[in-house]
Amino acid sequence: MSRTWTAETWVAGVPDELLARLTDPELIAAWSPVPYEVLELDGERLETGSRARVRGALAGRSVEFTVDVHQAHDGRLALLARGPLSISAEYLVRAARGGSALRASVSVTGRGPIGACLARGVEGMLAGGLLRASINRLASQLAGSASVTDVCNRRTRLR
Repeated sequence: MSRTWTAETWVAGVPDELLARLTDPELIAAWSPVPYEVLELDGERLETGSRARVRGALAGRSVEFTVDVHQAHDGRLALLARGPLSISAEYLVRAARGGSALRASVSVTGRGPIGACLARGVEGMLAGGLLRASINRLASQLAGSASVTDVCNRRTRLR
């Protein structure tokens, strides 16, 4: 049984700009919670129906995933990364307050003993705030050097 983690934030930038960052492998690397390298990619970016192979490290182990992109348009990126564990991710983007609202959801399922162990480790990192930290990094890239949370908190204090 897998659990879904969700995080939401406001991002300075229009939805199309945000979706472009969510689908560009070089830009993803800057906010991704796990360093990785692209081994293969159909095209220049993640697009509906495209497939990629990536390699990264989890719990000190090198792991490879095949990433199938189910949707990458109309304010939604949905993908499934399959390897020793499966990671299902969905990013929803909509216009909000002069920028964009971003909602990210991730669920993890392990396969076999090693996959189950890795999945538990990833779930622990998600429970510790990994998803929120990742989308805040993405938001900070679009906002400049200040984090979106800091900007929102300053605005609240000034009112």
